[in-house]
Amino acid sequence: MNVEDFDFDLPEELIAQTPLLDRTASRLLVLNKETGQTEDRTFSSIVDEFESGDTLVINDTRVMPARLRGAKKDTGAGIELLLLKQVEGDRWETLAKPAKRVKVGTVVEFGDGLLKATCVSEGDQGGRDFEMSYNGIFHEVLDQLGEMPLPPYIKETLDDRERYQTVYSKNIGSAAAPTAGLHFTDELLDQLKQKGVSIAPITLHVGLGTFRPVSVDTIETHQMHSEFYQMTAETAAILQATRERGGRIIAVGTTSARTLETIASAQAEFKEASGWTDIFIYPGYTFKAVDTLITNFHLPKSTLVMLVSALGGRENILRAYAHAVQENYRFFSFGDAMLIK
Repeated sequence: MNVEDFDFDLPEELIAQTPLLDRTASRLLVLNKETGQTEDRTFSSIVDEFESGDTLVINDTRVMPARLRGAKKDTGAGIELLLLKQVEGDRWETLAKPAKRVKVGTVVEFGDGLLKATCVSEGDQGGRDFEMSYNGIFHEVLDQLGEMPLPPYIKETLDDRERYQTVYSKNIGSAAAPTAGLHFTDELLDQLKQKGVSIAPITLHVGLGTFRPVSVDTIETHQMHSEFYQMTAETAAILQATRERGGRIIAVGTTSARTLETIASAQAEFKEASGWTDIFIYPGYTFKAVDTLITNFHLPKSTLVMLVSALGGRENILRAYAHAVQENYRFFSFGDAMLIK
């Protein structure tokens, strides 16, 4: 299958630059994956799409202020690091910019030496591993020095860091937000609970795969980077009970979907699980866990468009995206949402 099969035209002005004041005020495009029919709604009305006995699966990862701006110790040249994942101890996988200035042994200082990073390994496409040295607690130092790692297509400054976090974010470790969850509020989640919907948290720390474009012509040869996931015994019990009573499993975002499908592919029943996943979902894949998906609108030719096409059908998705463009929906991280049912 060719990467070009997942391309579409997107006017730049439809890329949302700032989040809406009210998280639930986003528009919602509802796609019926069986008929291909779409309906224009608002996100606050999504409660109407749920039934008692359904389970909503949320990704409770929390985004790190993972962008660090510093300087090389020897020359003072500016270096930017984007922390992607903790490899072991104080060793971190990063994207370095400009990478050509960073070789093994390069020392980068941040905050007048409050944090020092020594390059210990070189990878491809700007990937570098660094050993961090600091006094105190690393994430407290990061809170002081780091910036929210907004995607490069967002040019506006984010005034409130919490608007790039879900209201249920808990476990710190992501280099990007699970953006479909940005539409939920505590009040909306309470409405779902009152309707008899279970809320089941899982964790997937969003990492390198989010920042890597598909650089091959045929998608079958694309290799996803691994990301850490975790599901508790409590969540596993909720999901297993949902299956047994015939309820639907509704995933919030592609990160939740990938986690659920990773776990369901490895075992017949939902059980406590954790590990690393590089699952790549594209058309032809048979979903084993996810019945319905809440997601944002994604970049052309991205692995995320391929995932939603696997669930909703490629032609249905491309027609729905064309409709969204025509109706001036807001795209990407701070944009509007889509329900594939």
